Amino acid sequence: MNPKVSILIPCYNAEKWIAQAIESALNQTYPYKEVIVVDDGSTDGSLEVIKGFGNSIYWETRENRGSNVARNRLLELSTGEWIQYLDADDYLLLTKIEKQINFLEQVSSIDIIYSPSILEYWETEMVKQEILPISEPHDPWILLALWQLPQTGSPLWKKQALLDVGKWKINQPVCQEHELYLRLLKGGKKFAYFHDSGSVYRQWSESTLCKKDKILTYQHRSEITDDLESYLKLINQLNNERLNAINKSRFDCARIIWLFNGTWAKSIIKKIYKSEHDFQLPSSTVPKLYQIIYHYFGFEAAEITAKLKRQVLDLI
Repeated sequence: MNPKVSILIPCYNAEKWIAQAIESALNQTYPYKEVIVVDDGSTDGSLEVIKGFGNSIYWETRENRGSNVARNRLLELSTGEWIQYLDADDYLLLTKIEKQINFLEQVSSIDIIYSPSILEYWETEMVKQEILPISEPHDPWILLALWQLPQTGSPLWKKQALLDVGKWKINQPVCQEHELYLRLLKGGKKFAYFHDSGSVYRQWSESTLCKKDKILTYQHRSEITDDLESYLKLINQLNNERLNAINKSRFDCARIIWLFNGTWAKSIIKKIYKSEHDFQLPSSTVPKLYQIIYHYFGFEAAEITAKLKRQVLDLI
């Protein structure tokens, strides 16, 4: 028997994009589906666009309470065994759901099927696309530590798995899917990687909270990383590969945090070596000069040198 898929679209002030999102849901080649839209108190013309689809979708509108409240309401309205979330400014390729459902025949007892997302980046005069890679090995603990588990529209989520872990956390302001991924992993839910990219994640604005408030974003990312490490220690599953991924992620974060809070960045470097005494810089992503200065003079000196190098290159 073919499982039913509920395509769930939360919308807030996405008048420019919502029609394409709904059309991409309705046009999925997989026939056993429903499309549900919750308008989260939009103040633009989004609701009128949604109403224009008539009886081909189910929709409702409510006061603005945030994306995770809307996602939980969508989950309550859904009748499918599998869930496809789709943000209102993103869209799906035609065969996305069909290919992932067919993949279920190759795996068993899976709760989340995830694939690489396609990033569609909007600039002033052009649109660019690139596939966001997901590194091997496809260990979801490592991928979460490296922040490589994909954006919300990439996976198919088993509805019961989401219910089992308490759905979306309504007071999570940023890193929302990452916080949910961690609870799913801690809840013993099974992840499976499928190679084909079928979801398009559109990046068109710098005004999202995670981009505007970098301090808040990195605070929550740090909390999730620390929780991940503590839990793996607790269950005696913190192997060398996972520990190294956790600390590589911390190092990458420290380099960005250094740009706006040097004290915080240096405290993260200390945490890395407390966690992994023999931590080595990732040679594939860190220039040789940086590695040498870091080795002899430390993190702060390496970052100051890197900043000076960037300034010189900008002048050339």
